[in-house]
Amino acid sequence: MSGRRQVRDRRVKRRREIARACASEGKSRGAYAASAAQGSLILTAVQHEHRVPGPRLIAIVGPFQSGKTSLLEGILARGGALARQGTVREGTSVGDSSSEARSHAMSVEPNVASVDYMGDRLTFFDCPGSIEFIHDMHPALPVCDAAVVVCEADPRKIPALQVILRELEELGLPRILFLNKIDQGSGGLRETLELLQPASRTPLLLRQIPVWENGVATGFVDLALERAFVYRESAPSEVIEMPAGVVQEEKHARYSMLEKLADYDDALMEQLLSDLDPPKDLVFDDLARELREGHVVPVLMGSATEGHGVTRLLKAVRHEAPAIGHTRKRLGIDDSGPALAQVIRTVHTAHGGKLSLSRVLRGAFADGATVINSRGVEERIGGLARMTGASSAKVARAEEGDTVAFARLEDLATGDRFAEGKVAPAAAELPPPPPPTQAFALKVKDRKDEVRLAAAFAKLCEEDPALSFVQDAEMSEMKLYGQGEMHLRVTTERLADRFGVTIHTHKPTVAYRETIRDAVTVRGRHKKQSGGHGQFGDVVVEVGPRGRGEGFAFAERVHGGAVPRQYFSSVEAGAKDAMARGPLGFPVVDVSVTLTDGSYHTVDSSDMAFRAAGRIALDEALAKARPVLLEPILSVTIYVPSDALARASALVSSRRGQILGFEPREGWKGWEALRALIPEAEIGDLIIELRSATSGVGAFETKFDHLAELSGKAADHVVEMRRNANANTNG
Repeated sequence: MSGRRQVRDRRVKRRREIARACASEGKSRGAYAASAAQGSLILTAVQHEHRVPGPRLIAIVGPFQSGKTSLLEGILARGGALARQGTVREGTSVGDSSSEARSHAMSVEPNVASVDYMGDRLTFFDCPGSIEFIHDMHPALPVCDAAVVVCEADPRKIPALQVILRELEELGLPRILFLNKIDQGSGGLRETLELLQPASRTPLLLRQIPVWENGVATGFVDLALERAFVYRESAPSEVIEMPAGVVQEEKHARYSMLEKLADYDDALMEQLLSDLDPPKDLVFDDLARELREGHVVPVLMGSATEGHGVTRLLKAVRHEAPAIGHTRKRLGIDDSGPALAQVIRTVHTAHGGKLSLSRVLRGAFADGATVINSRGVEERIGGLARMTGASSAKVARAEEGDTVAFARLEDLATGDRFAEGKVAPAAAELPPPPPPTQAFALKVKDRKDEVRLAAAFAKLCEEDPALSFVQDAEMSEMKLYGQGEMHLRVTTERLADRFGVTIHTHKPTVAYRETIRDAVTVRGRHKKQSGGHGQFGDVVVEVGPRGRGEGFAFAERVHGGAVPRQYFSSVEAGAKDAMARGPLGFPVVDVSVTLTDGSYHTVDSSDMAFRAAGRIALDEALAKARPVLLEPILSVTIYVPSDALARASALVSSRRGQILGFEPREGWKGWEALRALIPEAEIGDLIIELRSATSGVGAFETKFDHLAELSGKAADHVVEMRRNANANTNG
């Protein structure tokens, strides 16, 4: 049964109950509703969820370029933390202060800043919106008290909004939607809500309506307060008389808001059914409770760059967002116990060393205290600091609910929990980092930097768990894996800027293999005489192909002691030596080798001689047995919005891929999961084209499936490239 139908049935049922009660008690509906409302108000007074004071941690999330960092700047200015609101465009904002963020004009890492607003400390964790950096929000979201989701009325960004809201819904995190860029809006409010609602599985609750003047939003009406406000430049909005042109719209929108609230409050429903105007304290109580319980997503609006609507947003966060006690309950953490905190971000600074930005979930920590992490490692806090963008201010104590940086806790990683005392806390349950979607092969410009390179990447990967640095011995390559081209490029820029290591990047080498088509029999003889004992080994081997994926097999059918048993393993080792690089230049797989005959010398034969003879025999056999190139084929699952399925399918076909099928993505309305087989050589920049075809939200997962033959010009090109590479290396 759909949610709307359930609500409708609930309302009908309640109307019938009221009608029966009126008939049995001989009361009119109005009298009954008045007495019921009076009783409910008494109950509400007892159960009233008074605003809990104390620090909050609020995530600011939203699609790419929706205005999150500008909103943070507006919040800091309205809260008195900044004398003047900076701008991202001019490079004067508190957030996005790194050289990489400035040069690319986008958030490439989280921004953290706090404001003391009306006696409460509100800390905001501004998360990047690009799909390549959105993973930075994963460690922080579980310990946030609420999230402000910044969006705009742009249909191209709805899929990205759905991805973000989906994660918040799974976490049960209360969320407020801030409809940004209202000054640029052109469509009607009803159309905007119809556009945004499919992205959210929870009903959107409109809290404000704009006041338009000549096509420009000059203010808004707060539906809970029933007051109109006009925007003021660089100042909070001012109360004005309700414009005549919006009176009817305000009444309709307010009633719609109250109807949605009444779906979870019988007292409010009784009053609405009886045409009674509910008291404002009951309305605000419902707004706070239903936000915290995840029944609704309130929608506020404004313009982050102009600072419009920011004060109302701050007040809503302060009055309605839950505090640390509610967050502990959601995480299943007891209220009593030693001080407990969780790391939400790791930063390595040039002068301050390692900083572990952490949320204090219970109790308080003092500078210099000894703590123990989930793995039982004890350390001493080397300093506490409150972060504001790239700057920090030392503090002596971290109170419950605070979000501060803990210095010099070297054994802590992002996502770890730590506590005071001697008992290790339970580890937090966090999702694994997202699988990589692209890789760069690296080469340092100056060879003396190779040692520093590994140390630098150890720190960068600790800061960003979605990165991985691998030394590929087989390919003789260093590889950096990440979430896309921009993610990897920003990492290499940080490497040069922070650690002074400059590198070249190129496409990683594909792990081709080769095998044989025919069975052959060859003799391999190693004979060397140079005075004294010589070397002698002589073998006859049958070499043939095996089934794909069956690997290497060695056997012997030697009769009459032609080759002594103690040399069998040496012949096998020699065969494996030859298979390390076949005639096409790649490792050989899926081959069987059977030793059938040979001869030996009682004095000159040795393990070394028979190993050499085995290698010589295989070198000749592999060249004669029609070698063929094999390329790795990956099993790929691509996730895209349904309207992008055709474009994704075309991408697979253009990359020599084989489409296996598709089905609706489980639990994701309006999404598809496309299954395909694609050669590893074609995967390289797939993520770039996929995101271009899906408004930035397409994603995929890969795993090795099998090796397949590659022939023709494509194979000739690969072999030629390998020979040139070997020639350059040897030269």
